[in-house]
Amino acid sequence: MKTVQYREALNEAMSEEMRRDKSVFLLGEEVAEYNGAYKVSQGMLDEFGAKRVIDTPIAELGFTGIAVGASMNGLRPIVEFMTWNFAILAADQIINSAAKMLQMSGGQYSCPIVFRGGNGQAGQLGATHSQSFEAFYAHVPGLKVVVPSNPADAKGLMKAAIRDNDPVVVLESERLYGVKGEIPEGEYIIPIGVAEVKKKGTDVTIVTFGKIIEVAYQTADILEKEGISCEIIDLRSVRPIDYGTVVESIKKTNRCVVLEESWPLASISSEIAYHLQRYAFDYLDAPVQRVTQTDTPFAFSPTLIKEALPNIDRLSKAIKATLYRS
Repeated sequence: MKTVQYREALNEAMSEEMRRDKSVFLLGEEVAEYNGAYKVSQGMLDEFGAKRVIDTPIAELGFTGIAVGASMNGLRPIVEFMTWNFAILAADQIINSAAKMLQMSGGQYSCPIVFRGGNGQAGQLGATHSQSFEAFYAHVPGLKVVVPSNPADAKGLMKAAIRDNDPVVVLESERLYGVKGEIPEGEYIIPIGVAEVKKKGTDVTIVTFGKIIEVAYQTADILEKEGISCEIIDLRSVRPIDYGTVVESIKKTNRCVVLEESWPLASISSEIAYHLQRYAFDYLDAPVQRVTQTDTPFAFSPTLIKEALPNIDRLSKAIKATLYRS
């Protein structure tokens, strides 16, 4: 094992795949000369040259359309969005072109393409720069959506995304880029659609994904001292979702809290709750609880930010509610 930053794990994944396959290339705003807005592409221009690490104009719809066309003609683009908030401008190409191309062409054209960049809140950036898009893209048939919560998963899932023949959305937390973690030496791939039990427990299952999993770890440590044992599942992929791992955990703990950073309506937590009442109802000893961001645009005020985001106190209360503890 070796210790690297989240951004370095992503860099390793892209660089290894570009060495392995000359059809893979990276494009986006400031990915080349500036080494990426978050330095994820540090050094890649020097190694691969300007034909494979390409700076684009500030025109998300335009360069995403170019990437979709390239993928239809045998190349495997990686599109970096400086932030997924800006990718709203490219949603037409992601949703109406990339996601639908295989079906609309009767299987004649696929779009092996990766859309990646910073997702979620990163402090006082205001409402238009702090959105979490997991449910937004997971809603779309034809896309796969992954949300790595640590450097090891970031590298393994990125390599899987680049090799996948479908368009894959990779949502990276802006607050994780500098976080360090251990990754295996050498090449490895984490299959898309496979969740992982990050912590075993017996009393309640916490289902989560992305950087908000840190709140789950912190809460579990506190509740352990009160005699409450939490099992933590990291979905890693939110399309497809590994429902089987979640259901097997519920068979053991009989209780579930879903923790996510995004808004509550039409969310990943809604989908998990529905699935459990449909396929694990007999194993549930309490209603499924959800802990999400408040149903408001994200604030700039530090006080309101603290109120809006899921936190230890809210998660603890939800867990105790499933255990019928006040």
